[in-house]
Amino acid sequence: MMDDTERRDAMLAAMLPNVPFDGWTRAAMRAAASRAGIDEAELSLLFPRGPRDAAAWFSRWADRKMISALHTRRLGRLRTPERIAEAVKTRLQILLPHREAARRSLSLMALPRNVALGTRLLYETVDAIWHEAGDRSTDFNFYTKRGLLAGIYTATMLYWLDDRSEGARATSAFLDRRLAETLVIPRLLGALSRLPNPLRVLRAARGVL
Repeated sequence: MMDDTERRDAMLAAMLPNVPFDGWTRAAMRAAASRAGIDEAELSLLFPRGPRDAAAWFSRWADRKMISALHTRRLGRLRTPERIAEAVKTRLQILLPHREAARRSLSLMALPRNVALGTRLLYETVDAIWHEAGDRSTDFNFYTKRGLLAGIYTATMLYWLDDRSEGARATSAFLDRRLAETLVIPRLLGALSRLPNPLRVLRAARGVL
């Protein structure tokens, strides 16, 4: 018998092919639930907030798949920026068959009522990436690093959505440039640590949402 995680994954798998056409909607959820053998009552228990929960599960599913894939690779031999690049590229590769669903998800999270949830999901992704890159900081740099990567990841994601180059090579080059400009400059972290904390939104996302 499947547990709730497996049921949500089954529901997501049934829903993703139609999201590019139907969006993250209740109608799309009901149709997917029917295909996955999930009744209306169970659907409400698995995704009580409807499409918002389904889109959030999509993001967390991609995070889990990314982490699982990275655990099969020897990241320890790489420098930190290279580990981060590998993680971001891995997540985008996982999303590649579902690029339009990812686009629809970003649009959904951009709605005012969903901004807090979108911020939380972005935090979860960049936190997972830094964790897999070996970061164990707990001081101001914890938030600074995640804030910097949040900007890089968001810009890369938007670039990737319209990238039609073979193997998303253009996106890989874009990401590498952004990382080279930001994360490999240690002085930047030191300079930012002397400024008022601009990352309260990430702190709130970590501890409140």
